[in-house]
Amino acid sequence: MENNEQPLLSTIRENDHGLTSSSSSYDVNDIGPINGVRDIFREFAVESKKLWWLAAPAILTSLFQYSMAAITQVFAGHLGTIDLAALSVENSVIAAFGYGIMWGLGSALESLCGIAFGAGQIEMLGTYMQRSWVILNTAALGLMFLYIFATQFLKLMGQTAAISEAAGTFALWMIPQLFAYAMNFPLMKFLQAQRKFIAMAVISGVALALHTIFSWLLMLKLGWGLVGAAVVLNSSWWFIVVAQLVYALNGACGGAWTGFSLEAFQNLWGFVRLSLASAVMLCLDMWYFAIPVLLAGYLTNEEDSVDASSICTNILGWTTMAAYGFSAAISVRVSNELGATHPKTAKFTVTVVGITSFLIGIFLAAILIITRKQYPALFSTSVEVKQLLYELTPVLGACIAIASVQLSLSVYGTALGVAIGAGWQALVACVYIGCYYIVGVPLSLLMGFALNMGVQGIWCGLLFGMIAQTCAMLWIMYSTNWNKEASIAGDKIIKWGGKIDADKNENEPNSLTA
Repeated sequence: MENNEQPLLSTIRENDHGLTSSSSSYDVNDIGPINGVRDIFREFAVESKKLWWLAAPAILTSLFQYSMAAITQVFAGHLGTIDLAALSVENSVIAAFGYGIMWGLGSALESLCGIAFGAGQIEMLGTYMQRSWVILNTAALGLMFLYIFATQFLKLMGQTAAISEAAGTFALWMIPQLFAYAMNFPLMKFLQAQRKFIAMAVISGVALALHTIFSWLLMLKLGWGLVGAAVVLNSSWWFIVVAQLVYALNGACGGAWTGFSLEAFQNLWGFVRLSLASAVMLCLDMWYFAIPVLLAGYLTNEEDSVDASSICTNILGWTTMAAYGFSAAISVRVSNELGATHPKTAKFTVTVVGITSFLIGIFLAAILIITRKQYPALFSTSVEVKQLLYELTPVLGACIAIASVQLSLSVYGTALGVAIGAGWQALVACVYIGCYYIVGVPLSLLMGFALNMGVQGIWCGLLFGMIAQTCAMLWIMYSTNWNKEASIAGDKIIKWGGKIDADKNENEPNSLTA
């Protein structure tokens, strides 16, 4: 490899937080040949070290941010069944819809920023983020009407009047959170691409600590109930936004932020199309995990079923935070390596993350099953809800194990890391439709209602859809031509306004095989 590639990747080395140096195994060259078990273990250890340096703070960030809503739900469980059901439905249906759209639209940056950073075009990151802000805040204005008419929307979907009215009122109070999402997700992708995971983890950790204290104070001690929950949730998310803005816009990101620019309004339609592809993919995944809560509302014991199902969804989210962190890490690694035309390294990264995440998922599922007689008391004082949780635990444990593989290899599912990093959003959306909504949802309806298995049947159907999706995505990963993905990465940079070294591909060895 010629020396003119060294400047192109110098930014990667400078921002690797001690992961590599010029003498380490991370080089401008792609991963070397692997011959025998010893080479496999050696390269696995090297790649694991790089991933854990990125994933550990990313896991903490995901855990802290997710825990804000989860802790609010825990406190709501001590207010009463109707309050918990209202908060759960709003969080699982209304807020999940807005969250999914916002995160999906913002996730277009994950591919673009990661590839641009890997190719040394860091000056494009700030422009990409500003374009995303324009798109997401415009989308938030439209989504605001869903929050305003949440009561009518939930009644139309068949929820009970009591739950619909309480959840609709809570949704009105949560409108500020929607605009916090619009600002936060582009910021997250902007910082992730530059590997600023530690700063994000610190900010989210401080937000969680304050959130926990004020949630207890306002919801329980002062008796504000769901009003207190809304005040604290909104304030916590806007604290994260402001803190990240101060960090990003005051020199911490160097050449990635050069100030506000009118370029943010250029090529918006093309950026919208890419953002919509990401949004569809992520929303299909996120809404699937809201279905158990929604379907539980149609059972005879709707309040207890909704509470138990929402708690299971809460636990599933909590226990897969490691996979969320790995999904962020793998997205950065894959897009960076494709931007640097290192196809074999990108493919090997996928393998390492899949194995690691599955082992973590098995460990967490085992802990949950062992403690299934004890943990329900943490979430509810209702005897009926605790019994339902006890019965659901084996299925929930299996979901955790499968989801751990999904969430590290996908988008918020088996594409979150890899598909966004490689730009496969449209393909993965088709996989989600087939496996989740043609297989999983009908099975949930069949087992939950036609076979009278109740909430346990609903979750079994969900599990079968997850298994089908995981198998489909693993096959796609296996059959991918990573050399081709690396060769088109440079085209993406040029398409969205960046530049690449014209001599780069000419000087790259032609003998790479994925």
